[in-house]
Amino acid sequence: MKFLDQAKIFIASGNGGDGCASFRREKYIEYGGPNGGDGGKGGDIIFEVDVNLNTLIDFRYQQHFKAKRGENGKGKNQTGADGKNLIIKIPPGTEIYNEDKSVLLFDLIEKNQKIIFTKGGKGGLGNSHFKSSTNQAPRKFTKGEQGEERWIWLSLKLFADVGIIGKPNAGKSTFLSKVSNANPKIGNYPFTTLNPVLGTVKRFDEEIVLADIPGLIEGAHEGKGLGDKFLAHIERCKILLHLIDATDKNWLKNYETVRNEISKYGKKISSKKEIIVLSKSDLLSSTKENIVKEIKNLINSDIFVISSINYEGVEKLMDNLFTYKNIVDD
Repeated sequence: MKFLDQAKIFIASGNGGDGCASFRREKYIEYGGPNGGDGGKGGDIIFEVDVNLNTLIDFRYQQHFKAKRGENGKGKNQTGADGKNLIIKIPPGTEIYNEDKSVLLFDLIEKNQKIIFTKGGKGGLGNSHFKSSTNQAPRKFTKGEQGEERWIWLSLKLFADVGIIGKPNAGKSTFLSKVSNANPKIGNYPFTTLNPVLGTVKRFDEEIVLADIPGLIEGAHEGKGLGDKFLAHIERCKILLHLIDATDKNWLKNYETVRNEISKYGKKISSKKEIIVLSKSDLLSSTKENIVKEIKNLINSDIFVISSINYEGVEKLMDNLFTYKNIVDD
């Protein structure tokens, strides 16, 4: 599935139906009087969270959304039918901004959450409302109100239990493909992953969602390498799984670069629970234990050593992820 986390769309609620100018016409009743009905209300624009969605890609192909108009009133005091509401499905974690992105209007995060974003116009009044002692046969009626219309921005920040972070080519996508149902693009070169990828791991009645965040480089918090967009998706992750390529002699610098970018980005990301994972252990020499010991001495955090190729240490890591998730949820 293709991924899109920003979309600009045009929305318009429905116009109200017009009132009706009508008169009662029955045999033996010479002066029946007005009986024009009111117009129906225009349809609302409603946003609804759908947990089965995790991208805004559908909005690439459709940018204009308009609810139905209310029907006009009819004779015999019949009110026109209301226009049908238009429900727009969005993934959890979607933010709605005004056209210039200066104001956050809504932040939709709850399962099945609904908001009426723009209300349809009210229906017009039929001529029966305008009968008076001095005007027994009014021809006056009113038009329905116009619906609301505007351009808005949708911005998605992914919801995941675990955000997988690290420098480019640290083995994040390979790990995700081995432990979950995800099928990310994998290659032995930097920036293989250009968009976040979600994967789900199920064990009995438990489930954990992992997000493979594209590699972070120096200057990411300022937008270098689209890093600010990638960092935004970490905001709502409960746990950070920091993968370090144990075969890279610059592993400490790589680790500090990512942590520095997270700290500079702010929004309390740096305070999240972090688990350090040394990847590609199958490529380490016989000095593997010395390298692991050195890393543990320099980084004060939970550290796991894995190989996504031969599955070394992966089962133990996943056991701990489920445990950490339950602790965070409590």
